[in-house]
Amino acid sequence: MPYQTVNPHDGTTLKTFDTFTTEQLESALNAAATASPAWGTAPFATRSAVVAKAAALMRARVDELAHLVTLEMGKRLVESRGEVQLSADILDFYATNAEAFLAPVTLSPKRGTAHLENAPLGILFGVQPWNFPYYQLARFAAPNIMAGNVVLVKHAASVPQCALAFERVWADAGAPAGVYTNLFITHEQVNQVIDDVRVRGVALTGSTEAGRSVAARAGQNLKKSTMELGGSDAFIVLEDANLDEAVRWAVWAKMNNTGQSCVAGKRFIVVEPFAKAFLSKFIAALGSLVPGDPMKSETTLGPMSSEAALKTLLAQVDRAVAEGARVLLGGARLDRPGAFMQPTVLAGLTPGNPLFYEEFFGPVALVFTVADEAEAIRLANDSPYGLGGCVFTNDVARGHRVARQLDTGMVFINHPTWTAAELPFGGTKQSGYGRELARLGIGEFINQKLVRVDALDGAA
Repeated sequence: MPYQTVNPHDGTTLKTFDTFTTEQLESALNAAATASPAWGTAPFATRSAVVAKAAALMRARVDELAHLVTLEMGKRLVESRGEVQLSADILDFYATNAEAFLAPVTLSPKRGTAHLENAPLGILFGVQPWNFPYYQLARFAAPNIMAGNVVLVKHAASVPQCALAFERVWADAGAPAGVYTNLFITHEQVNQVIDDVRVRGVALTGSTEAGRSVAARAGQNLKKSTMELGGSDAFIVLEDANLDEAVRWAVWAKMNNTGQSCVAGKRFIVVEPFAKAFLSKFIAALGSLVPGDPMKSETTLGPMSSEAALKTLLAQVDRAVAEGARVLLGGARLDRPGAFMQPTVLAGLTPGNPLFYEEFFGPVALVFTVADEAEAIRLANDSPYGLGGCVFTNDVARGHRVARQLDTGMVFINHPTWTAAELPFGGTKQSGYGRELARLGIGEFINQKLVRVDALDGAA
């Protein structure tokens, strides 16, 4: 797939970029290898100044950066601006907290003294997706650069201008050459980078299929990896929830980024006797969204990221319906230029439907009515994915009880699954392994080195 800017609002191809030659890729690897020793031993204050400057530049350039997101993958401009701000927050968070997170830990051996110190691994390689073009980069780059690692990044082919803009932020912030490097490379070259002995760790955010491929390659090379993969988050509404709040957040959970988020609400599980009222309000709210140019403030329904993404989702809906699912709203593309799909609600999916266990990545909500809390938990856990989930209830203690029983990496009570710099992000099962953000995120690609000083009396 070529590195291209194709505006999903109208389908026009705006820019195309060449992939790296073998010589360009080797030059990038050499630059990272040259930068790594000095950056890995630089004081935290030196690293922090660069990362904080990068955050400030993102805020100063919010309009320019947000415009590129909307142009390349169709996110509504208000959401694109929010993504830029969130990304800057992540950079600031690690610029402020990394030194404390990585402080040496004193141990208490029976003899002598000992401590653990956190050393960088060196060169890391990240493979990142298109759906949050800066946030995905920020949560990989910020903790690892603050830890003293240097990073090479292959971004998605559909957001090349965002990739270059983020790389330019680091250069303008004063990062030495090789500390942050964007790679326009092919899938074959991805394997070459993973195989390269100079590369010490691999991180991927993407589909489960991509995760299997990249994790296997990293494993063959005995390299540490983290995988943030797909999700099919359950949005549980118990019978004691605030109905209007649950509906309001359900619409946001489903339609933020046009549903193109690993932690979007995908399976809406509602306990009787609440289900009929919830579904009526939910369908009405989704049906009132206004499609249009994602650059304009009056638009509340933007396009999907590409024509290919739209066709994939439409095919899933058609297959689900052919196997017995019912369309309660939408189910088709909008009759207008661009990659627009109607907000869609499907009911009647059962475990016998081949689509029951698939992730629907876009504006398609699967709704389920259950008898009670126990059935809601069983249904929520009946998924190959385990990224996030949420439960709405007026009884917070009940919410905690449900949360303990959900087999996911994240559970939110009275709010959809979401993200913040200070909250660890990651999943279980086929949603991957490892954590990003918070204190946990900076600990994935470090060498926890034991330093022991023995007693001086010569005894063992």
